[in-house]
Order: sequence, then structure tokens, then C-alpha cells
Amino acid sequence: MRIMFILIKIFQNLNFWTWQFLFGTQKTQGGAYVHSDRLTVTSPVLMWVKALDMILEKMKSSGFNFAQVRALSGAGQQHGSVYWKKGSIQTLKNASPELPLHQLLKACFAVSNSPIWMDSSTASQCSNLEKAVGGAQRLAAITGSRAYERFTGNQIAKIYSQNPEVYTQTERISLVSSFAASLFLGAYAPIDYSDGSGMNLLQIWEKVWSASCLDACAPGLEEKLGSPVPSHSVLGSISPYYIQRYGFSPDCKVVAFTGDNPASLAGMRLQEGDIAISLGTSDTLFLWIQEPTPALEGHILCNPVDSQTFMALLCFKNGSLMRERIRDDCASGSWDEFSKALSSTVAGNNGNLGFYFDVMEITPEAVGIHRFNSDNQKVSDFPKEVEIRALIEGQFMAKRIHAEKLGYKVMPRTRILATGGASHNKKILQVLSDVFNAPVYTIDTANSACLGSAYRAIHGLVAETNVSLADVVKLAPEPRLAVTPTTGAEELYRPLLKRYAELEQKVIYNPTSCPVK
Repeated sequence: MRIMFILIKIFQNLNFWTWQFLFGTQKTQGGAYVHSDRLTVTSPVLMWVKALDMILEKMKSSGFNFAQVRALSGAGQQHGSVYWKKGSIQTLKNASPELPLHQLLKACFAVSNSPIWMDSSTASQCSNLEKAVGGAQRLAAITGSRAYERFTGNQIAKIYSQNPEVYTQTERISLVSSFAASLFLGAYAPIDYSDGSGMNLLQIWEKVWSASCLDACAPGLEEKLGSPVPSHSVLGSISPYYIQRYGFSPDCKVVAFTGDNPASLAGMRLQEGDIAISLGTSDTLFLWIQEPTPALEGHILCNPVDSQTFMALLCFKNGSLMRERIRDDCASGSWDEFSKALSSTVAGNNGNLGFYFDVMEITPEAVGIHRFNSDNQKVSDFPKEVEIRALIEGQFMAKRIHAEKLGYKVMPRTRILATGGASHNKKILQVLSDVFNAPVYTIDTANSACLGSAYRAIHGLVAETNVSLADVVKLAPEPRLAVTPTTGAEELYRPLLKRYAELEQKVIYNPTSCPVK
């Protein structure tokens, strides 16, 4: 287990590479290069390859025994794409172990700088895609999401439109995850169902590419993408390059890589009905859903550990920074005072509700501070302790409302798994538990995508025998129970949730196509 975990961490490190990296005349910050239009954001492909070289070399020099690794998998940042130049498959297959990989592959990419998740330059492509299939809701029904600027189909459409010769030179398009798997496999790795469902191209129900979406983006696209595969698929044995250069066993298997968010679901060991909430700079919800209802907000993805079910993802920009701002304004910058204020006010806040968006929110599309009293009248301010409770209750009510719009249902067995900075504050967790009427557990896994990739590597070895991921990781440490719902919480919050959803319509920003995450 430990051996697999250490190895899997390699590719998670690539996702969040924090060096200032210089390639040619472009200097990246945090691994990304923001272009002059402030909309286009890319990362150098060779930066990722060189990062892998460096980490493997450090592991080798430290005496790490690669021969003990039975299987590996990994996670890549979602929505990034890599464009392999014609003929690159031969270079990849015949890589000489005498040279580092970034030197061998330097001429293999038709696009040297990959579009990544921060890019927001494809508004026209998003509009075209939605029109081609019958509208934003129809696209969401097919692919799990409306058109988003960072999604791969729209990025491909932009490249084809602006640089058709580059598109013609491309023989294979990978996601960051399948690109990473390709490096270890020594061949073009297929895209897995889960990461593939973040492209606006995959029919999430049938798990095949959508012909209408492909045709709307670029000609001959299906051949360049290859066929998608289940996320637990064993793709083959590791490339001879790694056997000869690092001493891997020829029997080491490569399990399909997936996106960082799906890998986090695996790392948190979600089960049906569970919710994982990451309370960080942005607040993110991962949901295990049996029967989703795709909407114009949030995302439905194929479940990375159970191909018969789905995961939903909701992201809220105004997370910890918003909480910290209200803490500074209303509690003298002290979390202890903040917690005391929460305790001094009653659940439900006597009907006072608030919406707190310092920056344009994703879900819903709204900005500004909006306060309403118990008569639904807008007011300019609240007492400090009321403000604090309105913020926390509002953040969690929004999460429950939008999760239920995607088809989520709180069940008697539902657990909320909380992680991130605010998960250490028991008073905040109590509000979360009351709003959802479910127990809250805490988990300490800082690198859930790394750990999830390690779990998936183990699972891939036995998945074809119908062994579940839960069976594979049943001896792993259990999350710790933090709080349980207060008696009567469901009856108290049910009408407040209805009011909150109705008031939300008053503060929603006029939506535009392709909201940026």
C-alpha cells in the first residue's frame, strides 16, 4: 500500500507544480501561463514531463525500490488537454532509457502549451456547441454539464477554428490524466469514463462519445480521442523505458488514470448517499448519485469507482475567504469569537437569511451581499452575531439546495465527510449537520486525489472479479464522527430552505453562456 501511494503522488504533484518555470520566453507562475488577453491560460506540456523525470530521479537516488510496485494509477488536473503530433507514438514506444523523457519527447506535441482548467477564452465555441445540440439544458442532459469554457470539447473547437493545420498535425488528443498514463504505458492511453465526462463530449448514460457534440467541435475527432474505457481498467504493463531506467518490474500494471476530482472521491471512500465537502478557498461538494438530474449548474460525472452510478460536483467560489472576511469584520479576526457568536444565536437565525458573495459566485451566478429579514424584506445590515450565523447557514443551505437540484437525496444512511480548514471548527460543522440533517465526519487526508489514485491502482488489479473499492480499502482508517444533527433540525430548516431557494432568484446575476469556474 505504501509503495503504491508514494509512487502515485508523483502525478498529483505535477497538477499543482508551484515553481516558476521558464520554457522559451514564457515564465509560468504556479505552473500556469496567463496570456496577454487575460482569458487564455496554458501550461507547457514539457514542464509536466520534466517534473516527472525529476521526481523519479529523486526517488531513484534515495534508494526507492521500484521493483516492488505491482500497479500504479494517477490523477491529472481536469479539463487540460495534450495534442500529440503525428508519428509521436513511435517515439513514445521506443523511448531510450539512456535519456530523460522530456528530452525524448520535445518534438512530439502539435501544441506546446496545453489549455488548462483556468482558461476562459472559448465563449463562442461554447455558444456554438449548445446551439448545435439544442440548447444548454440539452447539452447538460447528454454530457452532464452545460458548455463550459474550460471543457475540452470547446478547447478543441478553438484550436481547430484558429489553427486548422495544427489540428491536422495532431494524431491523438489526451486529457492530462490519460497523457500521464501514456507516459507510463509507452503508448496512447485511453480516456477513462469519469475524466471523459468533464469534456462536454461524452454521453454519460451510454458512456460513448456523442456524435453531435464531436461534429460540432471538429471533424474526425472520434479517431483522435480513441474509445473511452471504464475507470478501473488495466491498460497494460509498464513501458520498458521504466523497467530499464528505474528498475520497475515487467509485471507492474498501469491502471487508467482519472481526473483529480474523481480521484478525490475515491480517496475519501465515498459510498452511495454520502456527501464530501471540502471547505477551502473554494467550497466543493462531491456527491455519490444513483439517478442524477443534470442541470444548468454543477456537473454530473461518471463515478470513478462504480461504473453503474454517478458523481456530482458543485463548486462555490466564496468559501473560506468569505468566512475569514466576516470573521474579521464581526469577530475581531478571532475564530473563538466567531464560534461564540454562532453559539449565541438560535438555529434558523429567527428567520434572517443572507447571501454572501465577495466575488462572482458559480452556483448561483450572483455577486454582492444580500440580507433579508424574516418578512423577506431586504435590509442593509445585521447585528454581528446574526451576520455570522446568516453567513454559515446561507452557505450550507445553498449547498443542500443545489445538490438536490442535481438529484441528490439525503438518506437515513447519509454521511457528510468534511475536510479543509473550516472542518476543524466544531460550531461550523454543527450548522452543517443541522442544515443537512445528517451526521458529519472529519477526515485528515490532505492529498485525497493521491490516496484515491493509490486505492484505484489496487482496485484495478481485482475489479474484473467484481470486487468493489469498498472491499479493497475496508481496513483503511475510518473517518471520525464530529457532530450529529440537533433534534428537530429537519423540521426547522425545511421551510427555511424553501424560502432561501425563492430568495436566491432575487439575487441571481443574469447568466451568460459558459460560466467560468
